[in-house]
Amino acid sequence: MSTHGDHVTGEDDHSSASRELLILYATETGTAQDTADRIARECRRVRFHCRVQSMDAYPPETLISEHLVIFVVSTTGWGAEPRAMTPLWNMLLRSDLPDDLFEDMHFCVFGLGDTAYEKFCWPAKKLSRRMQSLGGYEICSRGEGDEQHRLGVDGDLDPWIERLLEVLIQLYPLPHEQDNIPAGRPPPRVSLSNLASDTSPNPDPLAEDKKFHTAAVKCNRRITAGDWFQDVRHFEFSFEDNIKYNPGDVAVIHPSAASLEVDSFLVTMGWANVADDFFTVEHTMLDQTLPDHLPKIVSLRILFTRYLDFNAVPRRSFFQLLRYFATDELERDKLDEFVSIEGADEMYDYCQRVKRTIWEVLSEFRSARMPREYVFDLFPPLRPREFSIASSIKLHPHEIHLCVAIVRYRTKLKIHRKGVCTSYLSGLKSGDTLRVGLRKGFISLPTDPNTPVVCVGPGTGIAPMRAVIEQRTHEGYTNTALYFGCRSAHKDQHYHSEWESHVEEQKLRYRVACSRDGPEGVKRTYVQDLMQQDAQDIWIMLGQQRGILIISGSSNKMPIAVREAVRGAVERFGGRSNIEAVEYVAAMEREGRLIEECWS
Repeated sequence: MSTHGDHVTGEDDHSSASRELLILYATETGTAQDTADRIARECRRVRFHCRVQSMDAYPPETLISEHLVIFVVSTTGWGAEPRAMTPLWNMLLRSDLPDDLFEDMHFCVFGLGDTAYEKFCWPAKKLSRRMQSLGGYEICSRGEGDEQHRLGVDGDLDPWIERLLEVLIQLYPLPHEQDNIPAGRPPPRVSLSNLASDTSPNPDPLAEDKKFHTAAVKCNRRITAGDWFQDVRHFEFSFEDNIKYNPGDVAVIHPSAASLEVDSFLVTMGWANVADDFFTVEHTMLDQTLPDHLPKIVSLRILFTRYLDFNAVPRRSFFQLLRYFATDELERDKLDEFVSIEGADEMYDYCQRVKRTIWEVLSEFRSARMPREYVFDLFPPLRPREFSIASSIKLHPHEIHLCVAIVRYRTKLKIHRKGVCTSYLSGLKSGDTLRVGLRKGFISLPTDPNTPVVCVGPGTGIAPMRAVIEQRTHEGYTNTALYFGCRSAHKDQHYHSEWESHVEEQKLRYRVACSRDGPEGVKRTYVQDLMQQDAQDIWIMLGQQRGILIISGSSNKMPIAVREAVRGAVERFGGRSNIEAVEYVAAMEREGRLIEECWS
């Protein structure tokens, strides 16, 4: 199937076709969702009726009935697809699908990524190729938003949207009596109606979601030394439900903002006196998304405690909309400058570089008083957070364990910051309850007891490795290796007594790199250095015995360095050339023998 670009053939007359458009997004941090909403608003200008849905909420089997689809896909880890994309992607990979399955579909793809990583926009590239191979017609060449651009993803999104609209108008001409809707302040995505003071709120939709389970806090224990700079906690949650999960799966937790912060924010906005007044929310602009599990009846206090994030760092789209509500001329000029191409660097310095929050921006742009109806347009959803599960259900039935670093830091403005979800978790006490969801991860363990597993998990990357090791030792496997990295053997060597116990019982090979324990001036030792020292053993386990390598942790330099250590082992002890060793590591990934579970 040839690649279709921006050139429209005009062979079909679509002038009377339905102006319905589906936008499917897969996001991890919310950027793809924000981008999908933006594309929908722009398509509205050329009279399209858009539906915007997360891929994991869309039934994959109904895709064949769509005639016009835009996919918006972020990138995670080492070029992996977001978890929300996995069900749809697995369906598309089925070998029994005919190559003309989507012959009646027009589609295009916009990917989001970061050129600092090698597999930039990899899921978007793969999705584009697969849709074409199944007969889909790509009406607009794939867009690729780069976080490294001075405008962020907007640097590529803006011109891509203009190309998209040109193509859509050619394929689906506007009726003669209609023109494009001029750009301007978009209508709010909701309509709000006040209710009587004695109104009771709706039942919590999250409590009724069968994908979530009620958990009771069993343990919340700090596992780093009390005088250590980083607070890492071990959590244990117990469930009455018969939960099921596998090593590598993740727990999904919806946080609540701290009540004191919510109070202060409502005062800043001038909403303190009406914070507890109930109103109904009617979703009027259906081409724009709303937070998950949003009840029909809410108050401003409920919204900013559980559903909207006033501590998020604002995106460019926030400033574009805020400008409509600023009445002070100097403030309007500054907002105009921020959203211009020329002002991109200044907006970055003001906002992203110092991690200035929406709350802080609104505290400075005092003349901007938005109508209450626009809160869902200005504030992003308070997103659920995902944490790798640090336990095996076979060893801990009805339980989930987590290993979580409590996020606290100071910005470049010397302002103290706390992570919303980790602060929420750190305040939980024994017996407290919360709803926890489960989501499939990327790790798949071998069933052959002779297949070794090499785990590399520095820092809190140890979480899924603990699940893997617990399960394998419980099942009697003894050919598991763990490479763990920390700063100090006595301060942050997470779960070290467990690993040492397994070593004594000859169930685990354990190697730890304590990067700050060496003498001053001596090169620090990291996990990849230990793997280079153990190159022959690495080749035996991963080469001769065709074992599995699992890498987990921060997606900085570590995953690349680990791959390089494996490549070196293949070259030195596997007798391969440099090029052959590089291909060997790439083949491991294709075969599912190299699994990466990393985060930025």
